[in-house]
This record gives sequence, structure tokens and C-alpha cells, in this order.
Amino acid sequence: MPQPALCLYQRKKRRELAERTEVSEKFPAAPVKQRGCAIIVVMPEEVSLADVRAAAQRIRALAKRTPVLTSRGFCRQTGLRTTFKCENFQTTGAFKIRGASNRILSLTPEELTRGVLAFSSGNHAQATAYAARFAGCKATIVMPSDAPRSKMEATRDFGASIVSYDRMKEDREAIARRLAEETGAVLVPPFDHPQIIAGQGTAALELVEDVPEIDAIITPVGGGGLLAGCAVAAKGLNPNIRVFGAEPEQANDAWQSLRAGRRIKIPMPDTIADGLRPPVVGRITFPIIQRLAEDILLVTEEEIRAVVKYLMARLKIVVEPSGAVPAAAVLFGKLPAGIRHVGVVLSGGNVDFDVLSSL
Repeated sequence: MPQPALCLYQRKKRRELAERTEVSEKFPAAPVKQRGCAIIVVMPEEVSLADVRAAAQRIRALAKRTPVLTSRGFCRQTGLRTTFKCENFQTTGAFKIRGASNRILSLTPEELTRGVLAFSSGNHAQATAYAARFAGCKATIVMPSDAPRSKMEATRDFGASIVSYDRMKEDREAIARRLAEETGAVLVPPFDHPQIIAGQGTAALELVEDVPEIDAIITPVGGGGLLAGCAVAAKGLNPNIRVFGAEPEQANDAWQSLRAGRRIKIPMPDTIADGLRPPVVGRITFPIIQRLAEDILLVTEEEIRAVVKYLMARLKIVVEPSGAVPAAAVLFGKLPAGIRHVGVVLSGGNVDFDVLSSL
């Protein structure tokens, strides 16, 4: 007896999904559920090296392969060979285009017609707006009213609509989810999504491919998307690489969480590193960080300011405070012993001139 057309269609979609998705034994393929006549792919919350490699192919049209730089003076002062992965030269000025474009370019045509919606203090906002314009869909961004002016202006210039909120009194994620329910727009979260994490991991994929001799890598950590993705990529390529995150002392939720063994939410932090202000690390990113990162290192506001000035004076590059945090951890001796060559992800370069003048 011939099988019903719907059954054949479901089997075909499952087969196509299996053929498209490279998975390891550790990270099994996404389960497929049926609801009525719809096929629903349940997104796995783990991320594999295969996911990062797939993201690298997907985002090639939007994300640059950013350069790596070295500084003899920095190496001499720290006693470590140091290679900087310069995401400050990235499209839209920060690493966020990697995750945002991976998420948006994975959407179906029907989802794109509904538009996308994100919440961000700036870099993810710009990246989402840029990727949405490339994909031909509408973007709405929930941004704090005190976000850096340059980031708000750039987001608008890329064609996005901005919804402002008070970060001290309102919950940006709740606002975004309410708007998504009202409009049908697809959420593009700043860090806590497997496709975002995989996209961010392409920074480490490039770094380790370009400089395979590094024995440690350090990234900033806010919500944890960059650190989690880079940990997956780096450890997947070389299990012996040591992985670290760095965050401001005044925004130390990830540091506390790693030591407590559970996510710790802190009051809204006050730090010059505006991109690292999420008060709690992500639900999806945290288990990855727990498993793959050795430690979170803390730096002071003074150390962040000092390294931003150092990078401008010595390397002649502009790095925003959030992006300079891991370099501060290296410059001020926060890494443990036994490391010979560290790769430092400078995550972005979008900084207001008034911030620079205040350093």
C-alpha cells in the first residue's frame, strides 16, 4: 500500500536534515517533532566544531577574516608571546556580525518576511541591522537609552528601527519578547542561541588556523557567546589549548558563576566596558564555559582604561573598552603560569570620541 504523501515528505525532510548537519557523537543531531502537519526542528543547545565550520561557510559574504597583529613591546612587557585577533577591523566594527549573520542567514524566506528583532547595547544591534539589510528584511532593535551615541547612530544608518528602554528599571529581554509576540518578528538574541554561539566561534577558528602554535586563548565575556563559541572552536581544533574569559571586576557575574557552579545574577553593573554589562551569563553559554574554560580573569576599570590607551599608542589601533578587557588581563599579569603564547581576541573597536577623550 503506498505511503501517504505527508509521511514521505517528513522522511525526506529528515533525510535532508541528516545530510546537511555534521555532528559528533557528543553532540547528536537535532530531534525532529511533528505538530499537526508541520515539521518542527528542535534546536540543540549544544554547539560543535562542525557547527562552527558550517557557520564560517555561511557568513563568508558578510564577515571578514580579520587580521592578527603582534607587538614586540607588549610581548616584552608581559613576558608572553601575544597574538591579537583584531575584531575591531571586522564588518560593523565588532565580532557580533559573525553570530548575527549566522542566525539571520539561517532563516527561511517566510521567517525573513516577518522581520527580525534583537536587544543590544550596541555592537549586536549594529550587526543585526547590517545582516538584516543584507538579507532584505526589517530589523527592530531594543537598545538602552544610554547606549553609546555612535552605536545608536550606526544602527539607524543600517536601516533598523530602535525601541529605547531604561536599563536600570526595565528588562530588555522581556520587552523584546513582547514585541516579537506582537509583531511575529524572529528573535536574534545577542548571545544565548546555538547559531549565535557557533557564529562567534568562527573568530577562534580563524585564529587557531592562522596561528596554530598558540597554547592559550582569551576573550571578553559578557553574556558568554564569544567565549563559549571560541572555546568550542579552539578545543575542537586543539584539545590542549587553554581557554580563558576576562571581565571587569565591576561586572563579575561570570567569575562568580564559575565558582558557584551555577549562574549568578548581579545588579546592573557600572563599567566603562558597556558591552560587558549583561548581569548574568547565558543559560546556554554557561554550561559550555563551565566545561571548556579554565577560568574567568578580572580586571579593574583603571586597567581597562590603561590598555585602551596602550593599544592606541603602541599598536596604533582603536579598541573599545569591552574589547580591550582580555588584553588588560594579559598586560597586568592575570594569566596563570605555564603559558608561552596567548591569542587575545580584541572583540571590537566601536567607541565614542567622548569616551576616548575621558581616558
